[in-house]
Amino acid sequence: MISRRVTILLGLIAGCIFLLVPWISEVIIGSSYIVDLMVMAMIYGIVALSLNLLLGYMEHASLGHAVYLGISAYTVAICYTKYGMGLLSSSIFGILVGIFAAAIFGLLALRARGVYFLMLTLCLAMMCWGLAYRWVSMTQGDNGISGIPRPEIGGWSLQDINVYYYLVLVVFALCFFCIYTIIRSPYGKTLLGIRESESRMGALGYNCWLHRYICFVLAGAFSAIAGVLFIFFNQFISPSSLEILPNFEVLLMVALGGPGTVVGPFIGSILIIFIKDFISIYTERWLLVLGVAYIVTTMYAPKGVVIYVPIFGGWLVGTGKNILFGRQEKLSGKG
Repeated sequence: MISRRVTILLGLIAGCIFLLVPWISEVIIGSSYIVDLMVMAMIYGIVALSLNLLLGYMEHASLGHAVYLGISAYTVAICYTKYGMGLLSSSIFGILVGIFAAAIFGLLALRARGVYFLMLTLCLAMMCWGLAYRWVSMTQGDNGISGIPRPEIGGWSLQDINVYYYLVLVVFALCFFCIYTIIRSPYGKTLLGIRESESRMGALGYNCWLHRYICFVLAGAFSAIAGVLFIFFNQFISPSSLEILPNFEVLLMVALGGPGTVVGPFIGSILIIFIKDFISIYTERWLLVLGVAYIVTTMYAPKGVVIYVPIFGGWLVGTGKNILFGRQEKLSGKG
């Protein structure tokens, strides 16, 4: 178990690093390259954390969870470009449509379990991809929808990538806090009970299907929020955001980081985004590398790379003790 002291120390270090990312990117690289990657990591981190509610706390592996990001992003783009709605109203409507899609898909997907649930969510996602690809009059087909500007908030222009980074950081922190609260709440404990023994929880009077359905819709809602951030970051949306690859990547983020953990999926999203970007520079077979990484993780760290965080945190605490108190202890020994 990771101690409270290590948790606080790692949280402070992570918070300082996140706040300094624009400065680090400018000093080390001289551009916003790292900022762009971290924005994508946080956006997909929200999706991965929401999928973790299904995979880690209900053991429902979904291959269509990123579809709510795409539905929300498409809704914002269509409302703004085709119907002339404002950016705020388009964003709210996009989140609501994403939640509605999750509510409908949940009624269908939760009728299955195991690999059948996996295949059913994939089929639903591919149905949305086909709709976006073929409904040219609404979605512009394979050409996608472009020209989505970033709004201004309180006089701050989000066209500046550094300003947009801090907005995404705030939204990510709020989503992380909400998901953490859900996990630690009595409702989250009930989900764990249903995962361990649904029959016993049903015998105790719990409506197990309703609990699983609410979890499914909540996960879709957080993914829809990420979709709004996604469309304003890329300022473009196409059917490629709804195909199987983004859904597979999100599932891999959770599996690589650590399903059923609090921060594991976000760690997985950072690793996947950075690995994919760096490797794709040198080879087109970056999917092969991700596959190998998944196999190695499954074999040697089935609970995800997050299991190494306590080891790293303990090393930091030990190093800090030696630096701060080592000399004092040595002097005391001499005395």
